[in-house]
Amino acid sequence: MTAPFPASTVLGYPRIGPDRELKRALEAYWRQDIGLRELRATGAGLRERTWLRLAELGLAALPSNTFSFYDHVLDTAIMVDAVPGRHRRPQAEDTAFAMARGDEHATPLRMTKWFDTNYHYIVPEIGPDTVFRAVCDKPVAEVRQARALGLTTRPVLLGPVTFLLLSQPGPGAPAGFRPLERLRDLLEVYERVLSALAAEGVPWVQLDEPALVADRTPAELTATGEAYRRLGALTDRPALLVASAYGELGAALPVLAGTPVEAIGLDLVRGAAGLDAALRTPGLAAKTVVAGVVGGREVWRTDQRRALATLLALRPAAAQVVVSTSCSLLHLPYDVEREDGLDPRLRARLAFAEQKVAEVVELAGRLARTPAGAPAPDRHDPASRQAAADPSPVPAAPARSPYPVRAAAQQAHLGLPPLATTTIGSFPQTGELRAARAALAAGRLSVEDYEERVRREIRQVIGLQERLGLDVLVHGEPERNDMVQYFAEHLEGFAVTRHGWVQSYGSRCTRPPILHGDVRRPEPITVRWTRYAQSLTTRPVKGMLTGPVTIAAWSFVREDLPLARVVAQIADAVRQEVADLEAAGTAVIQVDEPALRELMPLRAAGQAAYLAWAVGAYRRATGGAGDRTQIHTHLCYSDAGQILQAIDALDADVTTVESARSHGRLLAEPAVAAFARGLGPGVYDIHSPRVPDAAEVAGGIEAALRALPAAQVWVNPDCGLKTRTYRQVESALAAMVEAARQVRAAVVPLSRAGAGATAAGQSGAAARPPAAGAGAERR
Repeated sequence: MTAPFPASTVLGYPRIGPDRELKRALEAYWRQDIGLRELRATGAGLRERTWLRLAELGLAALPSNTFSFYDHVLDTAIMVDAVPGRHRRPQAEDTAFAMARGDEHATPLRMTKWFDTNYHYIVPEIGPDTVFRAVCDKPVAEVRQARALGLTTRPVLLGPVTFLLLSQPGPGAPAGFRPLERLRDLLEVYERVLSALAAEGVPWVQLDEPALVADRTPAELTATGEAYRRLGALTDRPALLVASAYGELGAALPVLAGTPVEAIGLDLVRGAAGLDAALRTPGLAAKTVVAGVVGGREVWRTDQRRALATLLALRPAAAQVVVSTSCSLLHLPYDVEREDGLDPRLRARLAFAEQKVAEVVELAGRLARTPAGAPAPDRHDPASRQAAADPSPVPAAPARSPYPVRAAAQQAHLGLPPLATTTIGSFPQTGELRAARAALAAGRLSVEDYEERVRREIRQVIGLQERLGLDVLVHGEPERNDMVQYFAEHLEGFAVTRHGWVQSYGSRCTRPPILHGDVRRPEPITVRWTRYAQSLTTRPVKGMLTGPVTIAAWSFVREDLPLARVVAQIADAVRQEVADLEAAGTAVIQVDEPALRELMPLRAAGQAAYLAWAVGAYRRATGGAGDRTQIHTHLCYSDAGQILQAIDALDADVTTVESARSHGRLLAEPAVAAFARGLGPGVYDIHSPRVPDAAEVAGGIEAALRALPAAQVWVNPDCGLKTRTYRQVESALAAMVEAARQVRAAVVPLSRAGAGATAAGQSGAAARPPAAGAGAERR
């Protein structure tokens, strides 16, 4: 007989540690400052602290197997033994790190965004011949660790359908192969994992299937039904909770309701529009519904009245209603009570992970105390963002001259060679810089001394780039802690935290700002440091700005205005910064939008409208620039190939994109051939400690030239260099510049018209080179 599901739970919890203990341990291990025993001890301690704290807060059902040393999708690949041969290492942790980061022996797997969040996952490689095998060590070990503390946990596994839908075909897979074709083979492994957990006495297992909230084909829905009928038919298994997140299940809900699984998890925050359909779903009355009424991605306190109304509305339609979060709390900081620097009025409106757990527990108590049959109050909130949608259009952006006109003016002004080299913006953030920033904040270092250290770092960065021979330079951003937080600190309407860290990938953490009011720019933000950097060189130095969509996407945003209106306010602030940089003589300005694809709705029905206002916001921010000012943008780790037409519509003069990490898959997109402006497919994967040599980089440049004329191709890394060391950066950039020189010399008889060649009418035929030659061209 199935044990009843406890009254309250969360779908997952932060895992980096309240003070980023995991980050520090990982980076110490990678530097070989600590050994595997110390790293594992840090992980064990973080898991123990999490379970004990959740139990102390009164949570009835505790999740396990949500901890990861790098990424839960990567952990799933290891659990089913889908490990490419090039990555296998003696220890499981080292295998995971080789898959995630690469090393001197192997390149890493691709990395991209987890649905519409800023969390990055490692993309498994699955082929027709991948041999699956159950490796149950991690989920079983965590069950045993919790049991030793006197706690029963619910292991969380990434569901088999989502795992395969997020995977990509492995090397050598035939054309047209899709990893979902291997579902039946993979289910054999899941059966063994469930059996092993049942042998441990586990009463419930959670299988996460967030891919089902996106548009799914009839074949994919049929496969989902087959998978859960098969797993549900097992006699030797725990009870199964299939959990969704990030939206409504739509057509997948009746499919799951028709299988023998005991519980279904619904996101009733971002998927609130699906509640009425859920109430009419046949088969749901026999299930436990784990109701995600507490937002797992929003920092605003839950409207308890509205959440309780949703729970009461569900109660007659389900066998049991359990209170939960809408998704894992992985996307939130730990505890708002630590933020004693926030305005108390703002802090009173906020709830981080600990407060969300308390809200879940409180709602479960209120639900239990409400008599059966009690009428549900109105759950519609007129102050919600959906109800507050403003039908009036955002004012149009100022129009720039046609691209050919701008390209000719920019080439005449800048005089860049074909295959111009540049970097994305940031240079390594050294320990000295971080210590100086901390000392300034603590009052131990004067503003004058701090700024002198920043100037010294800028001089070093400019000197290094000149010595290496890059064409368009950056100042390295030594004054910036983060590409979004830095701007939030200088704009009205934002608040920043001291301890509000959220994992982005691996050891990389960010502190998303809190956008709580109208956005205004009281004074220039970047002009002073950009002007100083330009004074050190005759080569162009890029002004570096973060785009309006990305600033919103990587912040916790107010909910009382439509998002398009919030982004338009940010765009106006960015436009003012562009104008001031241009007035200061900055000839190249980069306005990054790496979150453009990330923020796009998961279902196709909302995507065109989103892209229209998001592209409009970017053009609003950059449209006032003159013809001679070259506007760059950058996107990375976000499947940019899916929105190339929208990227082209941004009307940036040059777009740089991640490509090395994904092995050039963007270049295979048909829309690349129609791309009309400058494009820089990255040739150096900055998220790996590997340093490519000139031959490897030249191969990446040549791949780009098979898709585009040289007049349009830029040479650059995948992303900013902040996470790398100066030793790695200098070697990699030297290889990049040398490779560009070699390939440039081989492109004969290419005109020296450079980036403006296409606009001037040059044919691209001569720009597609043979293999890189041994010669070198110097400016």
